[in-house]
Amino acid sequence: MTNTAKSMTETRDVDATPYAASLIEGHRDFGYTLETALADVIDNAITATARQVELIADTVADEPWIALADDGWGMTEVELIEAMRLGSKNPTHERAAEDLGRFGLGLKSASFSQCRSLTVLTRKDGRTSCARWDLDRVAKRNDWSLELIDNSELVIGHDLLPETGTVVIWEKLDRMSGGFKHDRAKRAEHMNSDLSRAEHHLRLVFHRFLEGAKPRLKLSLNGRQLKPIDPMAISYAATQKDPEEILRLSHGDVLIRCHTLPHHKRMSREAWDEVGGPEGHLKSQGLYVYREKRLIIAGGWLGLARQTELTKLCRIAVDIPNTMDSEWKIDVKKASAQLPPVVRDRLKKVVERLVGTSKRTYRGRGKKLVDETRFPIWNRVQKDGQIVFRPNVEHPVFQTYAEQLPEAMREGFERCLRIIGSGLPIETLHAELVGNPEAVTADETSSTDLKELVYSLAVTLMENGVPSEALSDTLQSNPFLRARWAAATPILEEFLRTRIS
Repeated sequence: MTNTAKSMTETRDVDATPYAASLIEGHRDFGYTLETALADVIDNAITATARQVELIADTVADEPWIALADDGWGMTEVELIEAMRLGSKNPTHERAAEDLGRFGLGLKSASFSQCRSLTVLTRKDGRTSCARWDLDRVAKRNDWSLELIDNSELVIGHDLLPETGTVVIWEKLDRMSGGFKHDRAKRAEHMNSDLSRAEHHLRLVFHRFLEGAKPRLKLSLNGRQLKPIDPMAISYAATQKDPEEILRLSHGDVLIRCHTLPHHKRMSREAWDEVGGPEGHLKSQGLYVYREKRLIIAGGWLGLARQTELTKLCRIAVDIPNTMDSEWKIDVKKASAQLPPVVRDRLKKVVERLVGTSKRTYRGRGKKLVDETRFPIWNRVQKDGQIVFRPNVEHPVFQTYAEQLPEAMREGFERCLRIIGSGLPIETLHAELVGNPEAVTADETSSTDLKELVYSLAVTLMENGVPSEALSDTLQSNPFLRARWAAATPILEEFLRTRIS
């Protein structure tokens, strides 16, 4: 067909407006979870310069509901109608740096993923406006008519509305019942469990907004203020921080900051578990991508490295502006992204360097624990390309006991030690260390056994020229004794008194 023929082709317009009932139901299944849905609504509050967001959940009512109230700039009725419109923003349009929005779908799609009734109350310049999407009403009418409510004082959550601000109310929570619609107690238990998981998510995603003596945002759940969870553990002196790198691209700068978390022995158990999250440190290692200070990817290597036990201390914070949404393929939920090729190439080199640091942290600690100068109970031996751990038969405790045995029994004693080494439950230890390494610990030592160890080591050290006044410092270099030094100190003092007398 020639170009002339193409230009003369006749066309007709036909109305292909989507069916409201079908399309709006489809917006319920974008893949939101409760936590990502709540985060998306909070994004709107931050964009509206809110300083405080209250999350209220009534899980025990006959008809449970959830409300999010913020003290942002509020909306007029015209602005409210626009905000309730599906696809109210074009993702290609330029937006303010603090705008956390993307498609203009978040408020609606996030809410519909959890409820069938979305009501928004808002107040600006002393005037209150209220609008509602009820999916049951849309299903009956099959049109895009939005309900405007004049007697808003009768709406649940009206008492939460500040002088200026907005309240988002979710009702008909059909996606949150957990199948216990007619069992109020179990339904409430299920909802509270989901809210607990969502709480951790919100503390993590918005941690930069919640940090500091004067945080940019205060976030509360049923009256309890939420504290931030910093996945980089920057407040800990033992956290290793590399110099930041800036990758300057056509649509903005990418800021890269590498961190190596402290060994779990140098953090409290509560802090360690909190930073590791519900799935633990093995899963939470990797990249943390922030869009305008809001976390959108929390962990994982996006194909740049493997998740291993030796790299679980690695964290890389990557900051991007909202001008790079298209390049990073930010999704509607703002919960996933893809690395642009130029960023991937740079990060690959960064990851290789950081992974080496994390491995040295663990291997360095492991080396100290088996250093010959510290009288290890176990020796690490490389044999035919494999690593074998054997009881150290030359340890002073073993040597002292062997010397007290009749000559005929010494070989049997050493044989018992070798059998213990051969019977080390490697597979079981590996499974436990991969699954829950922080829970694996050494057995308690009795006072009698501890005394025998201190006496044996002290005698050996003095026989090798260590003066009595240096025994304390030397023995504390032994990690086993250092961990039990409060109990070992009086034993050493008793030993010294005995030697002097």
